[in-house]
Amino acid sequence: MTGPATSTPHVSESNPVRDLPLHHLAGFTHRWVDADGVRLHAVEGGRPSGPAVVLLAGFPQTWWAWRKVMPGLTRRFHVIAIDLPGQGHSERPERGYDTHAVAAHVHAAVKALGVSTYWLVAHDIGAWVAFSLALKYQSQLRGLALLDAGIPGITLPDAIPTDPELAWKTWHFAFHLVPDLPETLLAGREREYVGWFLKVKTLSSDTFDDAEIEHYAASLAAGGGLRASLAYYRDAAESAQKNHEALELQRLTVPILGISSSHGSIPDMAASIRPWADHATGIVVPDAGHFIPDEQPDAVAAALTDFITEDD
Repeated sequence: MTGPATSTPHVSESNPVRDLPLHHLAGFTHRWVDADGVRLHAVEGGRPSGPAVVLLAGFPQTWWAWRKVMPGLTRRFHVIAIDLPGQGHSERPERGYDTHAVAAHVHAAVKALGVSTYWLVAHDIGAWVAFSLALKYQSQLRGLALLDAGIPGITLPDAIPTDPELAWKTWHFAFHLVPDLPETLLAGREREYVGWFLKVKTLSSDTFDDAEIEHYAASLAAGGGLRASLAYYRDAAESAQKNHEALELQRLTVPILGISSSHGSIPDMAASIRPWADHATGIVVPDAGHFIPDEQPDAVAAALTDFITEDD
C-alpha cells in the first residue's frame, strides 16, 4: 500500500512558504511533494504498513487543525495531513482553485508519497475538495469521511439565509465572492478576521488560544494566502457545476461517513450526502460547533477508527 516517502524523487524538503513558522508534531515528519506542478506540504507519521488516512482541513485553517486527532490514529494507521494549495506551507498558485483541479493536485501528492489507496477525511473546504476527489478517483479511495461542510451544489443551501439566527453561519460565502473588496478590507486585519471565525463558530469561545489564532492568521497573510483562500469561494460555482456533471454519469459508491456536530453548520451531513451516495452513514458529535477536530478530537479519532476498522 505504501512505500518509503524518501525513495521517490517527487518528495523533498523544499518549503515554498519560508516566512511562515513551521509547527512540529511529535512522531510526524514534514514533506513537500511535486503534485502535478504545485508543491504541496504534507505531514506524515503513524504506522507505515497500516491503512493510509489522508486529512484535509478547511478555512481559515491549515493541517494543524488535525494536530489533536492525528496522535490518536497513529497506532493503527499511516496518517498524512496535507495543506491544500494556498494553505499553510503549500504553494499558492495564481489560479486553479475549483475543487476538481485541487483534487487532482491532492491525489497526485498522495501518490507521490507512495500511497496507492487511502481513506480520505476532510472538514469544511477540505470536504469540498474531498467530495470532488471521490468523484474523480473513486476506485482508489477506500472510504470518505466529511465533517460539517457546506459543499457547493451538494450540502450548501442554494440561498443564503437572511434570518440573523442563521445568517452568521454562511454570510461570508457572498462576501468572499466579491472581487477585490475582501482583500482591501482584510489586508493587515487577518488576525481579527480569523479570530471571529474561530471564536464564534465554536461552542466554547476559548477553544483556540492566541497562538493558534496567530498561526492561522499568519498563514492567510503570508505570500498570497488571503487571495488563495478567497479563490476557493470564487471558484465555487465552477466546482458545483463540475460536481453535477460528474454525478450525471455516476454515484458515489465508496463508504461515506458524515460527521456533524451538536452546534455546527450542517445538522445532518449524512442526510445531505445520501442523495448522491450509495452508502452514507452519519454521526453527531455532541458538545461541538463547526471546528469539530479542535473541539472534540478524541470523539473524531474514535469515529474514524470505528469507520475504517469496521470496513476492514
